[in-house]
Amino acid sequence: MQTQRLFLLNLVTDIVPYTTIRAMPVTLEDLPPELYSAILEQLPPNWCIVQQTLLSLTRAIPCSPVPIYRLFEHVRIRHPEQAVQLHRRLRKAALEASWVRDFALETWVADADVVVNLLDILPQISVLSLFIGPNFSPEHLQEIFEKPRSTFSNLVLRFRPYVQKATYYQFLKGAYYDTTLHALSRWPTSNIPTISIVQEPLDPNVARGQHFAQPLVFFRLDPLTALVCSGFAQSITCFRLRVPSRQVARFLCSSPAAAPGIELLDLSTCSVAMSDTETILAHFSKMKHLILDGCSIMRGEPREGEWIAVGKACALGPVKRAKEREKKLVAWLGTNALSSSEPDRLQAMGAQHTGRRIRPGRRGLATAAISLRASPPRDVPTPVVSNVTNTKIRIMPSLPALLSFSTNSPTICSDRYGSIRMDFMQGWTEGLAQLTAIRMRLRQSWRNNVRVVRFGDILGSEEGLDDLVDVEDEEEFDVSQSEGNSFGNAPALCLAGEEGESHTEHCGHTESKRVWKDTNVL
Repeated sequence: MQTQRLFLLNLVTDIVPYTTIRAMPVTLEDLPPELYSAILEQLPPNWCIVQQTLLSLTRAIPCSPVPIYRLFEHVRIRHPEQAVQLHRRLRKAALEASWVRDFALETWVADADVVVNLLDILPQISVLSLFIGPNFSPEHLQEIFEKPRSTFSNLVLRFRPYVQKATYYQFLKGAYYDTTLHALSRWPTSNIPTISIVQEPLDPNVARGQHFAQPLVFFRLDPLTALVCSGFAQSITCFRLRVPSRQVARFLCSSPAAAPGIELLDLSTCSVAMSDTETILAHFSKMKHLILDGCSIMRGEPREGEWIAVGKACALGPVKRAKEREKKLVAWLGTNALSSSEPDRLQAMGAQHTGRRIRPGRRGLATAAISLRASPPRDVPTPVVSNVTNTKIRIMPSLPALLSFSTNSPTICSDRYGSIRMDFMQGWTEGLAQLTAIRMRLRQSWRNNVRVVRFGDILGSEEGLDDLVDVEDEEEFDVSQSEGNSFGNAPALCLAGEEGESHTEHCGHTESKRVWKDTNVL
């Protein structure tokens, strides 16, 4: 006890000037609350250290105004009985329950009913992380997320509905968590920037010993489309989705409204082919970091020129997007041209029959079907076709925003990292040269009065010119206007994997750990 008091006095002396200390009260119990807050600010930013220090202070100087609320800001449940104890402590303490901001359930065997009841009395959670083990059912999660929470800033869901002994029991009874995605997709527009949905891969030793295949957490992947297209996902900038061996790319990119603001995308352990990678790069135009660890975008040993093709695809993602959007625009223009010319065509057809009147009734057999007499001249109006078919509109591709590309494969040896990065950089340079040439051709077309448009900042429905704006200044064609990545610099290519060594500087793994602050997810 005396040691703790001396430590506190020394810390106060370091923070507060000596002249101020002389004017302060003599006892520690009389220190103002602001000073205790200043003392705690000097501690390392580790919730465990802060809580242990606070507990020591409350025992050493129990009558002092130590900021107790800091004990409840970050809550970690690592043993099943802790959930029961915390619920018993907070169920009749509304003030203390409102202090909880960061809640993490880090055990796979907690009582799900207790966790649901505990979360129900915590109204101000901004960071929620849940380990969803075999005790959880889809109904538990549906109850947790049935009511939208406007306070969320980070949501982490980690599924492992099996423990050391694998079992198909949950899956044979149809216990899939598709309803969780549906529940989140029904939330209104929110400001949550970060979401992580991870299915823990099955332990290879368990799978090999019991011939047990990777179970399914989500039976269908259609709910993913509903999730990323919902108002809930419009503010997401960092998205981690790991569903082992499932093909998720087409469900994420099926609509232009699918999470348009994503800057960091982690699809590790999913089944993502090289063609899927090109689609992802074309769809998410603001993406800066793409992580595809364990996705096997290439099968077997890398062949000659494969990584050149990868680098080129990364650079030409905006070109693919512009071409696909231009096809939709041409089809829309053609449809509107036919629609606008249809009334004129019908009018012209009606005018053709305004000559001789045809009398009703049965014709005789001797009545000639044709006449050799010259028909009187008639003025047949020419159908008027809308000008929209004559309008040529070109779409200028944006500049790539990608800063890093991360992937790994057991077939890639570390001694080949250098040559692979060189090939990747070569492909990136070739792709940028092609992109620059396209923009220069469009600049010349613009000078020749061809209408050139670009993608706007506000997402549209890709109906007509909804999401496009006209290029009004010639400087907009300049490639030096690149945002994020300096034009010409290849993205950082990291081949080490999340838990590997020799990471590339500023790679996506570093950014991912900064965002989610967790490790050993794979």
